[in-house]
Amino acid sequence: MTGDVRSAGSANRLSPMRFVVAFGAVSLLADFVYEGSRSIVGPFLATLGASAGLVGFITGAGEAVALVSRLWTGRVSDRSGRHWSLSILGYAITVVSVPLLATTWALWPAAILIVAERFGKAVRTPARDTMLAQASGDLGRGRAFALHEALDQTGALLGPLVVAAAVALSGFRLAFAVLAVPGVAALVALARLRRAVPAPAEYEPSEVPAEAHDDRAPLPARFWWYAGFTALNMAGYATFAVLAYHLQVGDVVSEATIPVIYAAAMGMAAIAALGSGWLYDRVGLRGLVVIPVLTAAVPFLSFSTQPALVWIGAAVWGAAVGVHESTMRAAVADLVPVARRGAGYGTFTAIYGLAWLVGGTAIGVLYGHSIESATVFIVVVQFLALVAFVPVARRTGARG
Repeated sequence: MTGDVRSAGSANRLSPMRFVVAFGAVSLLADFVYEGSRSIVGPFLATLGASAGLVGFITGAGEAVALVSRLWTGRVSDRSGRHWSLSILGYAITVVSVPLLATTWALWPAAILIVAERFGKAVRTPARDTMLAQASGDLGRGRAFALHEALDQTGALLGPLVVAAAVALSGFRLAFAVLAVPGVAALVALARLRRAVPAPAEYEPSEVPAEAHDDRAPLPARFWWYAGFTALNMAGYATFAVLAYHLQVGDVVSEATIPVIYAAAMGMAAIAALGSGWLYDRVGLRGLVVIPVLTAAVPFLSFSTQPALVWIGAAVWGAAVGVHESTMRAAVADLVPVARRGAGYGTFTAIYGLAWLVGGTAIGVLYGHSIESATVFIVVVQFLALVAFVPVARRTGARG
């Protein structure tokens, strides 16, 4: 099977490339919902009385749930093979949780919905990424995941812009409520795609070695080295909620401008995803050396009180997001056996999430003490990540 045509007799009505693009359209709509929400979660929690440390903890806990829960959901995806069912359930949880934030007037109900939205991502992502990996063998792993991520981030750009308009018109609650519309559209598009491509596994090249189908095979050592490097990077990566909190409490920009800044970051993420995907298909994991450098630059820009520097910081922060969400995902499919992809994605993102929970909370608490202490923490952790990257590049070679 090639990237442009489907096999004769296949149950799938779309070619691998069209499947990746269609799933990208679903993700565009879903990102419209939850990235639109995330662009204002920090300031919204601040209006409910949350401190910087608590914003960091709630958003970090949400990311941790989204990622750590995949230890379970990834294995369920592998063992059951119910990739479509898990994907649909996960998307449904997300698109219901976000509009309900419009009805919350207290801190902890809002926190529960924020975490629930992230749990929906935990349910769907290993199954979705497994199906994308099945379709990407002949397309180029980096290319397929980069294309999906670019579409995904297009929704992440549009959602915050609509949210910004809603906030300017009537405040945070209207913004959360209007996100129900793209949420319903995402579920309809997903159901149609499920009917068009009932068996993504048929895209898998037939020459995959038999040992790759052992669903009890251990995850290889090179995978663990890679996960360790990623954990260090994420431990020093501030959530946008903390950056937005700084903009809100420091009165750096208006409330309605904050989601526009987030939209700009997501636009840069789409561009960076395409660039890093192209680079990955040519040089492999070695291209990821730029990630600690980008991350270390963020606090010097995003914690500024100068709007121009804040916009540049958003672009740098978004570029790192684009690489995280495309190339770093693509690499997992090349680092683990075919039958362990769900577990590989689940384990990788669990480690990623725990590191982000600890780091996001620490950065929020340190910010509450002083911006300088938060900046020093981020720079030191990214230096350690850069050191940890050396054995990753050596052990994996050009293509892992």
